[in-house]
Amino acid sequence: MNAMKSKFLLCLNDGGFPEALEPRKFYRVLDDVAAAVEGMVRVIDESGDDYLYPLACFIEIPLSGAVEGRLEAA
Repeated sequence: MNAMKSKFLLCLNDGGFPEALEPRKFYRVLDDVAAAVEGMVRVIDESGDDYLYPLACFIEIPLSGAVEGRLEAA
């Protein structure tokens, strides 16, 4: 899975960070090639800041441009 294709990933589990991630919620992805090499992904979490989390906590789901636009506006 290449997390950098999508601007958003769906959280599957909180990975032990229940205060930062909510399962079944989309999170904005920021490009971080070094993190991807380590199996991590940089997302903007519930704090509003960007942090690294294991990529295994997320799944990439193809979204239409309209849906991505709505998520960006939210």
